[in-house]
This record gives sequence, structure tokens and C-alpha cells, in this order.
Amino acid sequence: MTAINTIAYVVHILCVIAILSLLLHQWNKSPRKLNPGILHASLTALVAGLVMVGMFNTVHPDETLNHTKIGIKLLILLVILGISYKNVKKPELEKNIWLALIGLTMSNVLIASMWH
Repeated sequence: MTAINTIAYVVHILCVIAILSLLLHQWNKSPRKLNPGILHASLTALVAGLVMVGMFNTVHPDETLNHTKIGIKLLILLVILGISYKNVKKPELEKNIWLALIGLTMSNVLIASMWH
């Protein structure tokens, strides 16, 4: 079970890196367009996160899961997915939406790394 949890963790981290890199790739583009890969990476990160949460008690039997942290991270990821689904077909991605997606992704990373 530990191997599956480790694989899910690596996939989750790679997906978050993919989301950030695909968003930052649009830095100098005019007009900015939402890459569909952001949707795929977000959904994969969601599935990997759910796998890690589902296996938490098996992998870490002596620890307790912080449900508040997981809930906030889930909510942020669902907002990222909602914004992405709404804007994936549009010919141009507005700057404030692009910045919001970057901010939400970075806040998710900060919550994951700093909230213990």
C-alpha cells in the first residue's frame, strides 16, 4: 500500500507542476488561451489526492488526517476546475482569470507545504 501511496503522491506533485507550467507558459502570449492540459492535470491531481486520502489510515495508522486542510485544498481544486471548464473553449483567456488560476494554484501549494 505504501508503494501505491507513493505513486499517487508523485503523480499529484507532477500534476500540480504541470498546471503551473502550463499557466506560466502563457506569460508572454497575446491573446492568452487556456490549455486543455490544465483540465487533465487538475482532474488527475484530484484523483491522486482522493487516492491518498482514501489510503491515509492504512499507510499512516498512527497519525490523524487534517480534514480541514484536505477540504480547503479540495475546494480550491474544484474552483480551478470550474474556472477552467468555463474558459477552455473561449478564444481568449482574460488576464484576471489567468492570474486567479495562478493564485489559486499557488495557494494550494502553500497550504500543502506550510500547514502541518
